[in-house]
Amino acid sequence: MLTVSLLVCAMMALTTAGDVTSNYTDVASINTYYASNNTDDTSINTDGPSCPASWNKHNDRCFLYVPRALDWADAEKNCLSLKGNLASVHSVEEYQFIQTMITQQSHGNPITWIGGTDSQKNNVWFWSDGRPFYFTFWCAGEPNNGGGNQNCIEMNYGVHNCWDDVQCSSTLPSVCATNL
Repeated sequence: MLTVSLLVCAMMALTTAGDVTSNYTDVASINTYYASNNTDDTSINTDGPSCPASWNKHNDRCFLYVPRALDWADAEKNCLSLKGNLASVHSVEEYQFIQTMITQQSHGNPITWIGGTDSQKNNVWFWSDGRPFYFTFWCAGEPNNGGGNQNCIEMNYGVHNCWDDVQCSSTLPSVCATNL
């Protein structure tokens, strides 16, 4: 009886797995299907793990644009609830990927939270995910700690869509990131 139950379960699993590709007869068609149902700009990578639904894969991380305006702390708390952090940024390529993702989903370039903060000590910047803070894309004259309490990083600021330090109590959309 146990053997029969296992066989039935295996057959159901195989049947369900085949449903996605049953209308596609070749690898090119299957890849086209997955490409059209994936918002990620990178090529399909079947070798590694994939991102959760609605997240966008770039290299070894997944990113999610959250359009709901929250202050920095609530945005980080929201990312933590999704098993991530506000996004840290480590290269121009990664920053451009995040910008493209935001543009595709918002149809604009809204100012958006990322995970940088210097709230522990002025002008000593940290990423909320604990990764090293070595890449920056500050706007000219930034960070300036205007008013003495600008401790969080917003991206897509000004005509150059660069970084600005701003009060953490501002409410903005955000980008979460998680490792694969």
